[in-house]
Amino acid sequence: MIRVMIVDDQDLIRLGLRTLVENEDGLDFAGEAADGLAAVTVAQQTRPDIVLMDIRMPGIDGLEATRRIIATPDLDHTRIIVLTTFELDEYVFDALRYGASGFLLKDTKPDELIQAIKLVAGGGALLSPSVTRRVISEFASGPSRAVKPHPRLGTLTQRELEIVGLVGEGLTNDEIAERLVVSPATARTHVSRAMIKLGARDRAQLVVFAYQSGLT
Repeated sequence: MIRVMIVDDQDLIRLGLRTLVENEDGLDFAGEAADGLAAVTVAQQTRPDIVLMDIRMPGIDGLEATRRIIATPDLDHTRIIVLTTFELDEYVFDALRYGASGFLLKDTKPDELIQAIKLVAGGGALLSPSVTRRVISEFASGPSRAVKPHPRLGTLTQRELEIVGLVGEGLTNDEIAERLVVSPATARTHVSRAMIKLGARDRAQLVVFAYQSGLT
C-alpha cells in the first residue's frame, strides 16, 4: 500500500483528494494538514510514502514545509509532489531544489494524479521533459542566479557531466542516446551513476543540480 498524505489550506480540495485516495486500490490515506507547520508534524507522526503538498498556505508555506520534511532523517523514504495552480509557479523550481520529486497542476485529471502518485512512489520523478524545458527556460530568462557547482561535481567523468547537462535540458534517456549516438541502456547507466555520485534523490533533483552547477 502507498500511504498518501494531503496538505492544502482549502477544505474542499483536501476532501476531494482524500476521497480519491481512499477509493483507489493500492493507496491508503495517511493523514492531512491545512498549513505547512502542521504538515511537518503530521508527516513526522504518520511517515507517509507520498505527500501532496500545496505551495501557498498560512504560516510556513509548502516550500518551507518541503524543506523540513526532506531534512527529517526518519522521512528519507517520503516523496513530495507539489500541487500548484499555475504551470510555471515561481516557487516550483525552489520546491524541486528542496527535494520535491515533481509537481502537478491542481486541475490534473484524477486518473493522472493516481498514476503520478504511483510513479513517484516507485522512485520516478514527476517532471516530464517538456515541463523540465519550460521550468528551466522560465528561470533562465529571469534574474540571473549565481552558479554554485555541486561539491561532488568533480567525481563525474566527462561523459557523465555531458549526460547531466542533457538531463538538465529536459532530454529523455532515449533522446540522450540519440544525441550521443549510444544505446538507451548506456544512457540510463550514465544517468544512474551520475545520480548516485551526486546523491540525487531522483531525476528531478538531477535537473536542479545541472542548473545550479551551470551545466545547462
